[in-house]
Amino acid sequence: MTDLRIETLTLRRGTRSDDALIVDWQHVHNTIVPVDSAYLSLDDVRERAGRNVLEVAYAGDVLVGCSTVRAPRDGVATVISRVLPEHRGRGFGRALYERGLGKARALGAEYIETVVLASNTAGLRFAERAGFTVEVDRYRLDGDTVDWVELRLA
Repeated sequence: MTDLRIETLTLRRGTRSDDALIVDWQHVHNTIVPVDSAYLSLDDVRERAGRNVLEVAYAGDVLVGCSTVRAPRDGVATVISRVLPEHRGRGFGRALYERGLGKARALGAEYIETVVLASNTAGLRFAERAGFTVEVDRYRLDGDTVDWVELRLA
């Protein structure tokens, strides 16, 4: 694997991520999750960065992916890693996932979940290989034509 550099978006008081990181995170998210209900504007990304851990991954200077760690609620944290299709199969997703798993555990998670579009067969296979084998829920958001699959780490 090429050297992977992971940058965290920070929007806490007194700090602010470079807007380029926000744009890159948005690009990966909206590319991997191409449903209208999940489209995020730059303001949406900024808002999420204030309550979640959002990171952007680069192989050298090339954008390859992003991740989200949602802080635990009722002991359950959500970890999502996304890798652009042209960069898959090189270990980037695994590196993002493992980093996110560590962050979720450091935040006190008792259980780890992920969520994947049912139409994203590559994402579902990745999640299963990473140990997300317990289906918790399937749901469809208003306006969507495909289900979301919520999986728990076994």
